Amino acid sequence: MEFLVEAKGLKKYYGKVKAVDGLDLFIRKGEIYGLLGPNGAGKTTTILMLLGLTEPTEGELWVCGFDPTRDPLKVKRITGYLPENVGFYEDLTAWENLYYIARLNGLSRKEAQRKIEEALGEVGLQEVAHRQVKTFSKGMKQRLGIAEVLLKEPQLAILDEPTSGIDPEGAHHILELIARMNKEKGLTILLSSHLLHQVQRICHRMGIINKGKLVAEGSLSELREKTMEGGTYTFYLKAEPLSDGLINALKGIRGVMEVLKEGDVLKIKANEDLRGQISQKVFESRAQLLELKGMEYTLEEIYLKYFQEA
Repeated sequence: MEFLVEAKGLKKYYGKVKAVDGLDLFIRKGEIYGLLGPNGAGKTTTILMLLGLTEPTEGELWVCGFDPTRDPLKVKRITGYLPENVGFYEDLTAWENLYYIARLNGLSRKEAQRKIEEALGEVGLQEVAHRQVKTFSKGMKQRLGIAEVLLKEPQLAILDEPTSGIDPEGAHHILELIARMNKEKGLTILLSSHLLHQVQRICHRMGIINKGKLVAEGSLSELREKTMEGGTYTFYLKAEPLSDGLINALKGIRGVMEVLKEGDVLKIKANEDLRGQISQKVFESRAQLLELKGMEYTLEEIYLKYFQEA
């Protein structure tokens, strides 16, 4: 199965409010997929439909080959979910909370004990396993939530804002844990977040959702290319010597809009990707090419571009 999640024309209306409006979403087996968007964009509603917790108004939806509306229990058995505000019994210990959940999921006492020890080890909470959860920080509770996900050994893990409200060091540990779950266990992960720098760091592909629609999708490099289409490309060239002949030759390339000298660097603006032609002109001018790079959009710049256009 190439895709663990397949959504086609997915819609969810609450009266006249279009929470999700014609969403097409495909998540490949074994990838970390980042679903990006501000509050109210439709991320959480999409997650609820994936889990079978709310029914689509229209469209088709399959999770691991099952329809969440018709087979919600099957979907829940093979899917792990970490909500933004994870809830545990505060007066119970971490170990007791996980044991209660394991037994609810039908695990035998012996199997539950084994899996709890493994899960707590994975998230680095074995030393505080017998402390009451009310003494835990937000980051520790999130890690305990991930341990709960691991208990199920799911095919798909859905993590909704897993680092929200956590200090930078705690967020770093959570992200490392998510990446390790994917790499070592081959776990497919849907990560819903508005923290772009974190998504950029660990996700293989990303989808930007706005007003219930997927407005852009792809890897970071693919999103950069899409952002550049129809726009201006900026290149930075270091070469020796930066002669007037070289500068004039670069200005003569069809598609070059401007060549500016900034210290020992040439800043070249063009209406398309001309790195090949630029390198050729450096060679023809008998100059030594030291460096040629394009301006790379950050995920934040890409994200803002799509919302400004909307």
